[in-house]
Amino acid sequence: MGVDIKLPIGLMFSIIGVILTIHGFLTATNAEFYKKSMDININLWAGLFMLAFGIIMLAFSKRLKNPKAGK
Repeated sequence: MGVDIKLPIGLMFSIIGVILTIHGFLTATNAEFYKKSMDININLWAGLFMLAFGIIMLAFSKRLKNPKAGK
């Protein structure tokens, strides 16, 4: 019986990804806020990538718990 860390990692990245994505959408019109990052909404992009990674980890976690689902 091994330790499966995909579920907590997936939850952590999904929650932080949602928070960053919402923050990126709410501050998208503030040009001063993103001047240091070359006018790239880094909160939005990092949030979307973290959310996608978290969802992938959660999918792998669910898939491996039910081995018949992959066959």
